[in-house]
Amino acid sequence: MRFLTLAASVLAGAQLSGCSAPTRAKVVSLEKPVRSAQTGARSSYHRVKKGDTLYTIAWLYGLDFQELAGWNGINPPYTIYPGQTLRLSYPVKRGAPARHGEKQTVPASRPATTVKKPPASVAARSAGTRATPSEQAVVAREFNERTRLAWQWPTRGKLEQRFSNVDPSRKGIKISGNSGQKVVAAESGKVVYAGSGLIGYGRLIIIKHNKNYLSAYGHNRKLLVEEGAVVKKGEVVAEMGRNGAGNPTLHFEIRRNGTPVNPLKLLPRQR
Repeated sequence: MRFLTLAASVLAGAQLSGCSAPTRAKVVSLEKPVRSAQTGARSSYHRVKKGDTLYTIAWLYGLDFQELAGWNGINPPYTIYPGQTLRLSYPVKRGAPARHGEKQTVPASRPATTVKKPPASVAARSAGTRATPSEQAVVAREFNERTRLAWQWPTRGKLEQRFSNVDPSRKGIKISGNSGQKVVAAESGKVVYAGSGLIGYGRLIIIKHNKNYLSAYGHNRKLLVEEGAVVKKGEVVAEMGRNGAGNPTLHFEIRRNGTPVNPLKLLPRQR
C-alpha cells in the first residue's frame, strides 16, 4: 500500500508540472509584442504639410536633416512640397539569397561609415605643389566645419528646467526671464526655420551652425529674423514669450546630427 501511495503521488506531481509548462510559455511570449511595439513606434513615412520644411520634419522625428535628405534624394537647398511623402529611414534592399550553410545578412539601418580621403589641397602641399584657390576653399570650409563652436547663453535668466536623456519632454533647457527680453543666437549660423508649425514650441527659431549642429529657441513673443537670414553669435533673433503655463520662458535646444545634447555641457558656466 505504501508503494502504491508513493507511486500515485509521483504521478500526480508529474501531471501538475506538465500542466504548468504552457502557463510559463505564455508569459514568455507576451514579451515579444511589447518589444515590437517599442521598435515600431515611429512611422515609416511622413506626408509633407503646408509649412513643413526638411529641418522641422527632421527635428520632429529626431533625425539628421542630411540623412533625411539623402534617403529621399533631396539636394540643397532641400526644397519640399505639400503632399510629398518622405521616407523616415534608410531604404534597405534585401540582399541576394543566402547560400546553403550561410546566414543571410541584413543591411544596417544607416549607411556604413566611410573613411574620408584627405582633401586634394593637403595632398598637393605634401607633394610640394601649390594648391589652387578652389582647393584652398575646400580646406577652409572643412576646417570651419571641424572647428569647435564657442556657444554663449541665448538669454539671461534662471535655469528652470534641465536636460534629460530619458525624459522626452526635456530635450533642452528652460530659462525664465521677463516677457519681451532679448533672445540672441547662441552661435553664428543660418536661420533654417522661423515659425509656429511645431506643436509645443510656440513661435520657434532653428539655426543651423554647421553640418552637424542646430540650435532651437522656442516660446518667443516675437521673431525678429526670417528663414534664410545669416546671423552672428550674440545677434538678437527674438523676444522672449510665455510657455503653456503663462510664464515668461525660453526653451533652448542643441542637436548634433539630429540627436538632442545637453546644452549645459556646451554653454559656459554661469557666474
